[in-house]
Order: sequence, then structure tokens, then C-alpha cells
Amino acid sequence: MGNISAGENNPAGADAAAGHASPPVGRGLYRQVPNLITIGRLVVTGLFFVLITVPAAPSQTVFRAWLSLLVFTLAVISDVLDGYLARSWRGESVFGRVVDPFADKILICGAFVFFSEPGWRAWPLPPAMAALHYSSTGIYAWMAVVLIAREFLVTGIRALAEGQGLDFRAQWAGKVKMVVQCAAIIAVILCPALGYELRPNNLQILLMVRNAAIWLTLAVTVLSAAQYIWLAKKLIHS
Repeated sequence: MGNISAGENNPAGADAAAGHASPPVGRGLYRQVPNLITIGRLVVTGLFFVLITVPAAPSQTVFRAWLSLLVFTLAVISDVLDGYLARSWRGESVFGRVVDPFADKILICGAFVFFSEPGWRAWPLPPAMAALHYSSTGIYAWMAVVLIAREFLVTGIRALAEGQGLDFRAQWAGKVKMVVQCAAIIAVILCPALGYELRPNNLQILLMVRNAAIWLTLAVTVLSAAQYIWLAKKLIHS
């Protein structure tokens, strides 16, 4: 008994020594916190979809846009938080491995699908946007198809690789893709949120930034797909 270390007598001390944050609650419950946050993100995502699809009166456009941006930001923060807690508290689970990326895909791909609706007019847009002859969101249906196709492709490749016992973790391009996609959606929402207050020249700059973010999203999405294909080929042949 004298050979039992302090870490074995004190699990919290062992966690600290290993560089893990100490959980605030019991060991059985705290492991479920990341999963509960993930489930919460799905609920918040549903609210976000309602906000960007249910028609709003012209007087409510700015409020609806800022509220949508707040809800979307909350969903993104929850994505960062549940992953951090799962790693720090060693609460990673099969549920999290499946549902967390699923929630991410629903949030991003769903936003692109809804915003790609021809002539999207859930919120009455600022007259200056129409005068500048810009698309209401800058997103078209084929762009949403590219994002969804990439997700199906990577999911299939991951299933094939892991089915052969190969380690197929997320790559840097996939993480960059998520950041750029979120930036593009934020830019889309900011246009109606600020469009009533900005001068035409400044609004045009914002619209150009929005379009650039959308095209950058497409480029990074394709690059990410290519990286996964290359990695899968390398792993399988090795």
C-alpha cells in the first residue's frame, strides 16, 4: 500500500499532473457536459434556421439580423467549448465523435442551403443593396452543393480508413475551412444588419468583403477535400 502514489489516491491531482483541467462536478456527470453542450448546439441551430427563414417586417430587419448573428455566434462558441471540455476533462465519447461533427455540418451546410434560396427575402433588404445590384446573400445553390458534397466525400473516406484500423483525424485544412465558413456566414448576416446605416460606398465595400469570404470558403472547401483524398490514398497504400 505504501507504493500507491498521490495521484492514485487523488484523481484530481493526477489530472492536474497530466495537464488536464479539474472538473467542477462528479466524475460520472462531468463527462456528459460536452455532450449536453453539443445537443444544445443542435437546438440553437434550429433557432438560427427559424430566424433566417421566417419572414420579418421591414422594421424588424436590423433586429432580426443582429439576433441571428448572436445565435449563430453562440452556436460557434459552443462548438469550441464542447471540444475543449471533452479534451480537458477526458470526456471524449462515441456520442461526441458522431454528433459533434454532425451538428457542425448541419449548422454550416444548413445556413448555406437556406441562404442559397433564389431571391432570398426573409428579411426586407436595404434599398441600397438592390441599387448596387448585388445578390441578396451572394450564395447560390451550386455553392451549397459543393459544401455538402465535400462533407459526404470526407465522411465516406473516414469510414473507409477507420474501417481498416487507420487513424484518420481532422486535418488543418478542415479546421481552417470551418473558420472561413463561419466568417462567410457572419459577413452575409452583417450586410442587412448594417445596410440601413452604411453609406453606399461603405456598403459596397462590405458586400465585396462578403463575396470574397464566400469564394474563399469554396476554395478552402475544395482544398480540404483534396487534402483528405491525398491523405486517404497515402494511408491506404501504406
